[in-house]
Amino acid sequence: MMKILLTLWLGLMPLLVSAQTDSDVNELLAALEPVKRLQGSFTQQQYGQDKLLLAESSGRFRLLRPGYFSWEILSPDQQLIIAGPEYLWHFDRDLETVTRRPVTTNADMTPLQILGGDESALREKFHVERKPAPSAEDTFVLTPLSPGVGFKQLTLFLDGARITGMEIRDNLDQDVVIKFADLDSESALSSADFAFTPPPEADLFYYDE
Repeated sequence: MMKILLTLWLGLMPLLVSAQTDSDVNELLAALEPVKRLQGSFTQQQYGQDKLLLAESSGRFRLLRPGYFSWEILSPDQQLIIAGPEYLWHFDRDLETVTRRPVTTNADMTPLQILGGDESALREKFHVERKPAPSAEDTFVLTPLSPGVGFKQLTLFLDGARITGMEIRDNLDQDVVIKFADLDSESALSSADFAFTPPPEADLFYYDE
């Protein structure tokens, strides 16, 4: 599970694509603009290149614009990824290890941060294409324009103002399918909800870069 998390959130994949049309990225930004804060539950499945299921997990997440998110796996193991403006923390409760990395200003951007709708990042770092959808959902495909993003391609599904899921092709050509439920964009969140203090019994691994 540790490998799955790091592949999803911290992997690197250089990929160059053509420039996007303004209309598609404008439509995505308009869809994400109301998302000031968001929390809910998720289920996540990872599939190998042969489309066989490799792993699955479930948990809950929180997002607060700008700059705060948490991704907590509750089953089958227990792990927490949490970030603020300065640091990204990874707490493996089963192994009792904590990793801290600085949040940089380069091309790093996680899938959950994309839901925050950072306009400059989406315009400068991704090719955005809106795909015709056979259902009521709107489908946007995001492809990184430069190194430093932990996936090859991300597909975002929206039903009106409701974010229903994501599909991520990682740098190992494996697919991660995420479905959201119990979404709540009304309850108050503050930076205090994303504060993290390592437990005293955990082994700490701090990285400066």
